[in-house]
Amino acid sequence: MTNSAKSLLQNPWLDLAARLILGATFIYASYHKIIAPADFAKLIYGYDLFPPETINLIAIIIPFVELIVGAALIIGIYPQSAALIINAMLIFFILIISINLIRGHEFDCGCFSVQSDQISDSPSFMLGRNILLLTLGIYILWHGMGHVRFFALTKQ
Repeated sequence: MTNSAKSLLQNPWLDLAARLILGATFIYASYHKIIAPADFAKLIYGYDLFPPETINLIAIIIPFVELIVGAALIIGIYPQSAALIINAMLIFFILIISINLIRGHEFDCGCFSVQSDQISDSPSFMLGRNILLLTLGIYILWHGMGHVRFFALTKQ
């Protein structure tokens, strides 16, 4: 890798931009799920992958985890730990979408809205979006050594 590419990847402002994008995405994704957990539970049920007894618990816990780790990324509190949790969630989401794509099962992921009246995005688009977000999460995890705090804008 050239020195200019290496210095770009280690730029703390690039790390901040990646954290802002990923954190804001997860905070935004949590909003509708938090205010309408019953609707989100119906969408999870539509995945046809989870035991019915666990769906309500999943519908309540996942949005709050998304909110907390998204905020941690933006603020700069344990950003690598938050990125690790987000990466694990994204890998899990990619697996869920892939399984349903292979089965030919049409569903609404509930990623950014819990309105289940129509399929919002194609499964291929959802996969691509999650892979792109996972790439940001991997960048934060591997290259996020010189973190810039969002509010103080000073190195940790």
